[in-house]
Amino acid sequence: MREFTFSEKATHLFSFPVIVAALGYFVDIYDLLLFGIVRVPSLKSMHLDADAVGTTIINYQMSGLLLGGILWGIIGDKKGRLSVLFGSILVYSLANIACGFLPQINVGDKASIYALLRFIAGLGLAGELGAGITLVSESLPKELRAIGTSIVAGFGLLGAVVAQLTVELAGNWTIAYFIGGGLGLLLLLLRVGVFESGLYKDIAKTSVAKGDFLSFFTNAKRLKKYLRCIAIGLPTWFCVGILAMMANQFAPEMGIRNLQPGKAIMWAYIGISVGDFASGMISHLLRSRKKAILYMMLFTLIGVSLMLGGATRTESGYYFFCAWLGLGTGYWAMFVTVAAEQFGTNIRSTATTTVPNMVRGLVPVMLIGFNYFKPSMGVIFSAAAVGIIVFALGIYATVSIEETHNRDLDFTE
Repeated sequence: MREFTFSEKATHLFSFPVIVAALGYFVDIYDLLLFGIVRVPSLKSMHLDADAVGTTIINYQMSGLLLGGILWGIIGDKKGRLSVLFGSILVYSLANIACGFLPQINVGDKASIYALLRFIAGLGLAGELGAGITLVSESLPKELRAIGTSIVAGFGLLGAVVAQLTVELAGNWTIAYFIGGGLGLLLLLLRVGVFESGLYKDIAKTSVAKGDFLSFFTNAKRLKKYLRCIAIGLPTWFCVGILAMMANQFAPEMGIRNLQPGKAIMWAYIGISVGDFASGMISHLLRSRKKAILYMMLFTLIGVSLMLGGATRTESGYYFFCAWLGLGTGYWAMFVTVAAEQFGTNIRSTATTTVPNMVRGLVPVMLIGFNYFKPSMGVIFSAAAVGIIVFALGIYATVSIEETHNRDLDFTE
């Protein structure tokens, strides 16, 4: 394995593609989590049910992510990584600006319009992470790949913290939407100077099939790898989509007077950001993607068990555990990097973009299970039931997937 000098490491890790990908993911996370943060105040201001309508809108946004992941993934392999970086950010930035105008839209069914706009935002948001991680993975030396992608995700995930602070400081949820959309449009201008991946350029003019999404389902070995990649990420969005976004539903069961989903999301993402920076270094030191992910997943499982097992009875205690779960699920960048490393250049963007969005797209399924168990089991035990299934799948997938540390990415399927 090649040893790099400090100067060489800095040159690679703070190159323009890494910086632009990190800023892009920052805006992506800001806009992705913004609805979860302003869900209650925005819906109440329009006289809508924060829980019932809010769950429907989250499901629409996550469905948009699921479909968008497939769309942008295919475009990334057929037309190039940069086409996704430009197109996706334009779509979700305009959708977020439109959300800010909702109070001024004079129609009766604002819930449907809100859901449609979050669906469109989800379509756009789906392309950002996969394209960014693919571009960075293909641009950096294999020895620095884990650290580079962890920098992208670690910095990017701070977007959730800034989103919460923006809502608090602005005092109006519509301003937070305008700021998010404006940041995206500004970043669009910065991306003009980014160059296409060299590996993609090498295969762009060849006859090899590119962006074939169905190829994941026509080969048994490839399908197993694909499903394992998805399963590894499930615990991350169980923690965010249920334990953080639905924090207000746990308050009465835990004897806590009030829990704010926005603050729960903020503390979770502070933890996730730190965890993502750490995951790259852990993987680098252990020389293993699998070990880094497994240890962090088990750390998260301990936190979930304590949280739902009665270890917290205060608002600050709940936020502490949200930060704990965030720290543990900070393997998000590593999980997406593993997806990029599992597949050839001709379907790498499709894999890297669809896998995280399949995970996000399964949040509605988790919420269906959560809501199904609630009437008979209560909020805490229904969350535990969903959690058991999710972590069992995640641990099995992590243990059984191929190790990809230091794998050369110059290959096709």
